Amino acid sequence: MFLLDTHTLIWFLDNDSRLPPSTKEQIESAESVFVSIVSLWEIAIKINIGKLTLKTDFQAIEQNLVTQDISILPIDITAIKVYLDLPLHHRDPFDRIIIAQSIDLDLTIVSGDLQFDAYPVTRLWNI
Repeated sequence: MFLLDTHTLIWFLDNDSRLPPSTKEQIESAESVFVSIVSLWEIAIKINIGKLTLKTDFQAIEQNLVTQDISILPIDITAIKVYLDLPLHHRDPFDRIIIAQSIDLDLTIVSGDLQFDAYPVTRLWNI
């Protein structure tokens, strides 16, 4: 079961060449793929402040998630408790929430971000 990091989600939905082909294939063939609601929030914030432009509009993301059979993962109290206990190896609060959800639900994070490796999570990124 995979939990996509925000950049992975964007690259996957945009068919961006920065997503390694073998990683893309593993996402497509996975039994369960999740994206945190915090990733959608991060995308919306970055669009709003002009730091991100998508190939498609934000409203199309939800339909793309349905089409790709990617489930939206809410943030629950257990993940928040895990978040509170995380060491500050990674300062990005969005990534720290994704890490907490991965730990809480035992999900493999799909990300090129090496900072995830400082935490007790499994990270997938085939180059």
